[in-house]
Parts: sequence; C-alpha cells; structure tokens
Amino acid sequence: MAGHSKWSNIKHKKAKEDKKRAKIFNKHLREITVAARESGGDPEMNPRLDTAISNAKNDNVPKDNIERAIKKGTGELDEGEGRYEDATYEGYGPGGIAYFIEVTTNNYNRTVGEIRHIFSKHGGNLGTDGSVGYLFEQKGMIRIPIDDTDEEEFMLNAIDAGAEDIDVGDDFFAVTTAREAMYDVRDNLEDQEYDIESAELVRIPMTEVKVEEETAISNFKLMSAFDDNDDVSNVFTNMQMDEETLAIGEQVE
Repeated sequence: MAGHSKWSNIKHKKAKEDKKRAKIFNKHLREITVAARESGGDPEMNPRLDTAISNAKNDNVPKDNIERAIKKGTGELDEGEGRYEDATYEGYGPGGIAYFIEVTTNNYNRTVGEIRHIFSKHGGNLGTDGSVGYLFEQKGMIRIPIDDTDEEEFMLNAIDAGAEDIDVGDDFFAVTTAREAMYDVRDNLEDQEYDIESAELVRIPMTEVKVEEETAISNFKLMSAFDDNDDVSNVFTNMQMDEETLAIGEQVE
C-alpha cells in the first residue's frame, strides 16, 4: 500500500512539472464529461462529478473549460468529438508484471491499437479481459497536503471519517478507503476543513512482485508511456514499489 502511494506521489510530481499541461487538463475534462453524462451536471447531486471538478481545480484547469465539459456531458453542448466512455485494458509488462489500464475514449479502435502498440514497444503484451484484473482490489485514495498538519491528530480524524489506512508521504497523507466509501470519507474530511488535493478510485495489487533494476527501468518506461497517452486515465501494476525500486523510478524520464 505504501509503495503504491509513493509511486503515485512520483507521478503526481512529474505531472505538476509537465510542460504539456494540455494533456493533464484533457484527462480531467474527459472525466468531468463522463461523470456529468452518467449522473447529471449538478455536482451537489453527483459525487463523481463533484470530485472530478475538485481534482481539476487543484490542477488549475480553467473554470470555463470545466463548465464546457459539464455541458458536453449533459448534452447541452456538442463539439463533434463523439461520446466519451470509460474502458479498461489488461496485460503484462517486462518480467511478467501485471498491468491494469483505465481509459476514457471516444474511439475504442484507436485506443486499443495505441495500448497494444505501447505494450509491444516496451516489451509487454496486451492480454484479454480478466487476465490480470483478479490480482487487484479497487479502493478509494484521497491525498491531503501535510503542510503543518499534526500527524497523530489527522490519523485519528481520518479513521473517524471512515479511512481504512493512512500512508504518510513526503508531501501528503494518502488516505485509503473502501471503494464505496470514498466520496463519504472525502466529504467528512472536507467538513473537518482539510484541503483535499485529489480523490480517486485506484486498484491496489493484492500481491506485489519484486524485480531487478533492469526490469524495473523497463516497467517505469512502460508506465510513463501509458501516462503520456491522452486516452489513459490511470495505470496500475503489481510491481513492488519498495524504496530501492522507487529510487530507480525517480530517475526514469
């Protein structure tokens, strides 16, 4: 759990420094569009949309873009891009590392072709549905900046709010929740006036695989290639993220 949270932190820092901000914005806006289409454009009545808007604002997505994405989702605005849908893909990376990929796409044929190409280029292969999904458990993950927050007090408050686990990173607390409890825990922590940096559903590997340095480098490059793809929303693997492996990851471009 801690390893996953720390690799998420590395990715988050890289995203903050990414010069191609449009890619980050685009992923947030697609999530907003899908959330609005599924359950309506009122964030007070749509927890997924409320969370998506909050996450987007924390990455400085302009308000006008957010409002346009909501209107696209509710059907008030048609920009001819087609209907965005969520999808998942499964496969294996170098060393047999399991990959679970979540995407938001308006063209399944394009996306599956790109996913297959990324796997192949980096020494992996696209699998069939269900080939690795059973290796992961879906949970909620809420990130809260540490700043001057008292660690012990926060942990007690987070547990009272419904957290299952709390990992302390360099810059933020990573609060793990049951899948169905994430929105309620997020709201509870907000009510206690904690700043929510992000909240999302993640897939935690139930067992992790330790790899050698060369295999770790190959997998980090594969993860980064998926992260750079506009259609990909999240990338999850069962590679063990211990301190030694994470140090390798921090050096991989």
